[in-house]
Amino acid sequence: MKRQALRAAFPHTIPIFTGFCFLGMAYGIYMNASGFSFLYPLMMSMLIYGGSLEFVAVEMLLSPFAPVQVFIMALLIQARHLFYGLSMLEKYKGLGWKKFYLIFGMCDESFSINCSAEIPEGVDRGWFYFFVTLLNQIYWVFGATLGGLIGSLLTFDTAGINFVMTSMFVVIFLEQWLKEKNHISALIGLGVSALCLSGFGPNAFMIPTMILIIALLAAFRRPLERMEKATEENRPDHHNKSNRRLVP
Repeated sequence: MKRQALRAAFPHTIPIFTGFCFLGMAYGIYMNASGFSFLYPLMMSMLIYGGSLEFVAVEMLLSPFAPVQVFIMALLIQARHLFYGLSMLEKYKGLGWKKFYLIFGMCDESFSINCSAEIPEGVDRGWFYFFVTLLNQIYWVFGATLGGLIGSLLTFDTAGINFVMTSMFVVIFLEQWLKEKNHISALIGLGVSALCLSGFGPNAFMIPTMILIIALLAAFRRPLERMEKATEENRPDHHNKSNRRLVP
């Protein structure tokens, strides 16, 4: 059962492996360039496991001790996971001890896979979710540690190195855009993000954006589901599958 779930989960995480290795190495190099040994990215990637927060944590560690400000900043940066968690309550229900690790290990990429992946018939969904989450964290820990180890061997200007995170999210968005036939949800996200960015500014737009997106998607859930169903039924491969089912 476990091996079957691992074999089913691994192909879904291959794109994440490429991105996390590169992004994790950039983070490890950034940590090394800031004066930290490889142990810092190793432990932080294992215990914090929040890419955005880990990049920001570099500046936090170099700044004067301010626990309240650090707590508020960490909460704001990772607050989007509250919305991820709410949407995964039903999927993670009844998974026993695995649920605790799935909650801890949830990241943007694991959420995307576990939320949308079609689990093959006969594969235990709990172990599938578990291995997707575990593999993604292993990739991140590996990349961050490797970057910390080789960082001392490289000499170049690290200004702007944290932009790789933005680049990765753009690639993930484009991949989802190409995968989906109906882009209404993506357009809602883009429109709301632009609106909140202009209204709240770059330092405070994330939470209003997530709240408004959730509210709009919840309000228009049924029309969106009908549009998605209609789009799916109009796909040529859907008709082919339907015809094959009618053949004895």
